[in-house]
Amino acid sequence: MKFTMRIVISFIALLLSVTSIAQTYPNKPVRIIVPFATGGPTDSMARILAQKFTEGMGQSFVVENRAGAGGNIGMGMGAKAVPDGYTLTMVSSSFVVNPSLYANVPYDAYKDFIPISLAGASPNLIVVHPSVPAKTVQELIALIRANPGKYSFAHPGVGTTPHLSGELLRLSYNIDMVSTPFGGAGPAITSVLAGHTPVGVTALPPAMAHVKSGALRALAVTSAKRNPELPDVPTLAEAGVSGQEAETMQGLLVPAGTPKAIVDRLHQEIVKIVNQPDTRAKLTSMGFDIVGNTPDQFTSYIQSEVNRWGKVIRDAKIKVD
Repeated sequence: MKFTMRIVISFIALLLSVTSIAQTYPNKPVRIIVPFATGGPTDSMARILAQKFTEGMGQSFVVENRAGAGGNIGMGMGAKAVPDGYTLTMVSSSFVVNPSLYANVPYDAYKDFIPISLAGASPNLIVVHPSVPAKTVQELIALIRANPGKYSFAHPGVGTTPHLSGELLRLSYNIDMVSTPFGGAGPAITSVLAGHTPVGVTALPPAMAHVKSGALRALAVTSAKRNPELPDVPTLAEAGVSGQEAETMQGLLVPAGTPKAIVDRLHQEIVKIVNQPDTRAKLTSMGFDIVGNTPDQFTSYIQSEVNRWGKVIRDAKIKVD
């Protein structure tokens, strides 16, 4: 009887402890590590969320940019942070790509983090300089086949999802299209705008204004459905290219070992944030599709993306030393 009573008392104490954590969290500032420099889509998303977290949770959420090594430096810091809920890591698709791209990464995508939510994702966009005589993806494929080695595609860098989208198209259709990496979306788009590189594959947000102005011709978006900001641009599936949906994700993680009560509290808050009309309008105007899924759904998504892009990287023989 005494033993049973001790178990009951211990269980009640545990419940009270969990409830207390959820009620008092956060009681000091929280940092959000962004593993890239300021100004990019991951940084922009993190700053929007940080402001809303601050407003909704009564403590400052501060973005801390820790760029370098394709995001590995910041993601490694996030993995090693104290699992108390006061360090979050905002990751992009590099989180799922880098384990296959680099010989060594300072984190385990499956073991070192607990996913909170996939906040949003932006599709990639296949664009060409207006001088390129192709109005559709199928016409572009035919053009490249007729001129092997002549056409190159600009992308933001080795291992980015735009790069891998281009490689997936190249491998699937066995076309001789040359990969031309740049140090970010801006330089890649500039090269296509100038006509130095005829084709570009980029995340949608940085190219959107140039497509709307007519400076670039968009042939397709890589999402499952058309983007509301570019409603006249078909999806790859609509363009006759199946099985090549791709997106650049933006999601929040916490270190493994973070109390479930805090994970649940953060998840509830981020779902509320991304469903607020002003947040949705702002993110949609930037080219993001809003997601806000559960930790379990985000975990499954991460596993699927690691496997998918790992195969593309192996098939294309891509490596970063």
